[in-house]
Amino acid sequence: MHRLPDAHGHFGIFGGRYVAETLMPALIELETAYRKLRRDADFHRDLKAYLADYAGRPTPLYFAARLTERLGGAKIYLKREDLCHTGSHKINNALGQALLAHRMGKRRVIAETGAGQHGVATATVCALLGLECEVFMGSEDVQRQSLNVFRMKLLGATVRPVNSGSCTLKDAINEALRDWVTNVEHTYYLVGSTMSAHPYPMMVRDFQAVIGTESRREIRRREGRLPNYLVACIGGGSNAMGLFYPFLDDAEVRMVGVEAGGAGLETGRHAAAISGGQVGVLHGKKTYVLQDELGQIRTAHSISAGLDYPGVGPEHAYLKDTGRATYVAVDDRQAVEGLRLLSETEGIIPALESAHAIAYVAQLAPTLARDQIIIVNLSGRGDKDMNTVAAYLGVKLDQ
Repeated sequence: MHRLPDAHGHFGIFGGRYVAETLMPALIELETAYRKLRRDADFHRDLKAYLADYAGRPTPLYFAARLTERLGGAKIYLKREDLCHTGSHKINNALGQALLAHRMGKRRVIAETGAGQHGVATATVCALLGLECEVFMGSEDVQRQSLNVFRMKLLGATVRPVNSGSCTLKDAINEALRDWVTNVEHTYYLVGSTMSAHPYPMMVRDFQAVIGTESRREIRRREGRLPNYLVACIGGGSNAMGLFYPFLDDAEVRMVGVEAGGAGLETGRHAAAISGGQVGVLHGKKTYVLQDELGQIRTAHSISAGLDYPGVGPEHAYLKDTGRATYVAVDDRQAVEGLRLLSETEGIIPALESAHAIAYVAQLAPTLARDQIIIVNLSGRGDKDMNTVAAYLGVKLDQ
């Protein structure tokens, strides 16, 4: 399979740079710096050292024996990104981009965040490298992810609540872009997923591909062959793309991205841009988005703040249209059941984002033979979601 994007940042018809003219010089500067550092042995040595000694890589590929037994059918392995420093896969990309910002001489870093995990990862690496950090976060997400807000502030970051629009991730990105246009000379925008304009989808994918590279090596060691299925949740799509990318040329490996079905696709209250959206332009790239008949962006809904985004990374859109990957939707109720299932069988409480993938595997595994293998990307841990889950289940937590 041809490795994309092309020279203009396109994955087939998707991707590109649909931005204001004032942002083009910044994006070109960023692409030039990144393409140079991609070939820089010192940069890769530094990143590898931080990933190992600071982030805790490689993460285990864990055989979920009791979950496998409970479901019947295929063997289930979990890629334990929840064991990374800060509790999710977000640290992989944050370290890579922060090192890039440092090399570019940008002393101020801004970021957007939904569930707060990317904000925490960005604040963490900025503290590590001595960079100023500001994080934009929708005011609704500030409320439902108050623990991560406190963590960011404790790490020295400034958190900027965003009160416009739906007060969630989409609006946080809008504010971050406005800030970047104004302060581009000394500011680096550290994007958290495989979204935004070129070169971000490519960069974030490259920094997250360590997930799939490790999984490929370890499953061959453990099972002597490649898996039959890869499954990962998808909002913007970085954890899924990180798992999928090193397997793209392996036609026998099927890939499934699990979107947030919210209250159900039929209700319109969901965040499943591929399953329930149309091709459009959002935040600098052409992709599948949630939009109305006039092209206005619709409000996304998910119990999971990290999947609550009305678009998807352009490479995922390309994989969907070419048939290389399949995309499905799991609703809020199923996601909470997925969280409970993994907690009860393996003693691992997943993030609500990852719980969407677990919920789909609960449907898939029983339909497969026992010699089949599934790798699920467990993209984060569930500590941050306990208030949300308790409220959903009608449990009142002591204050």
